[in-house]
Amino acid sequence: MSDPRINDRIRASEVRLVGPEGEQVGVVRIDVALRLAQEADLDLVEVSPDSNPPVVKVMDYGKFKYEAAQKAKEARKNQANTILKEVRFRLKIDTHDYETKRKRAESFLQAGDKVKAMILFRGREQSRPEQGVRLLQRFAEDVAQNGVVEFTPTIDGRNMVMIIAPLKSKADAKAAQAKAKTAKPVRETEPVVILDDVAAKAKAPAAAKSPAVAKTPAAKAPAAARTPKAAPKTTKEKKEETDA
Repeated sequence: MSDPRINDRIRASEVRLVGPEGEQVGVVRIDVALRLAQEADLDLVEVSPDSNPPVVKVMDYGKFKYEAAQKAKEARKNQANTILKEVRFRLKIDTHDYETKRKRAESFLQAGDKVKAMILFRGREQSRPEQGVRLLQRFAEDVAQNGVVEFTPTIDGRNMVMIIAPLKSKADAKAAQAKAKTAKPVRETEPVVILDDVAAKAKAPAAAKSPAVAKTPAAKAPAAARTPKAAPKTTKEKKEETDA
């Protein structure tokens, strides 16, 4: 961006003037604006040349230029793109290969880049995600001097990924080590069924059942005593009853 026009380099015959404290003075002739700037021992700076009329402000141009340079520097610093480097593992990785990948990841982190650690599951390995979590946790602890976990291990299709960001200071490194020691078990974003646990539960003996308690038969109430039937009357008795 080119430097703005100042003082007698301003070409417009009329300008919209802004005072040194930001107050709106209004539209004035350029010679009036220049005189006001000189009386204040300041500069007249064209801050908006495309406006109609152009907008000018009374200010200390040297201070303005310095502050603008500082803002541009800070903006470039904040906009610096961080490159995401990738390190891939197999679930069954030998020590030499693991150390090679660890050193490579540390060099990325020291250069200020993030590292995407990825485990590639093959075949039946997909049924053992807990082993992948343990491997990535170990990797995070091994590079804790140079990086801190930004995204914990998560399932991504057939793979498992973890993002590690570079540390900004030694204090961050110590904090990362302390955090790693007290870290809670990692939770996957997708529900994962651990087949070993299922098999173990299937093989576990069933809980012993309590012996059945023998039921005592209920005592029956004694039968009510029957009234004895009257003996049949003889013919003589019947005749005597008739005569009576």
